[in-house]
Amino acid sequence: MFNKKIVLFTSVFVICLIVTSFIKNKTRMIEKKIYNLNVKILSNKKKINQAQLDFHYITSPAEIEKRLSTLGLDTYQPIKHSKIFFNISDLNKLQKKISNIDNLNEKKN
Repeated sequence: MFNKKIVLFTSVFVICLIVTSFIKNKTRMIEKKIYNLNVKILSNKKKINQAQLDFHYITSPAEIEKRLSTLGLDTYQPIKHSKIFFNISDLNKLQKKISNIDNLNEKKN
């Protein structure tokens, strides 16, 4: 009787050790994956913040004026709203109209 209890207790103890080790290894692998993903997320957040900072710096009115003056474009005129195309087909239509007008002017001359 005493011998059966010891064998039962030892076998339960060994099974619990194995299961605990297995679970601990799996959780450690999951923790490593989470850590790696967090590192990637932080890296991407830094890149986004840097890009936003660059965008806000480059597109600030003072910086644009400074760049225009260094390029020698003191007579810079903003683009009229009518010259902004919302898609390529609008641009193509306007180019065809301009080329037709140029062709008519050449024929008259």
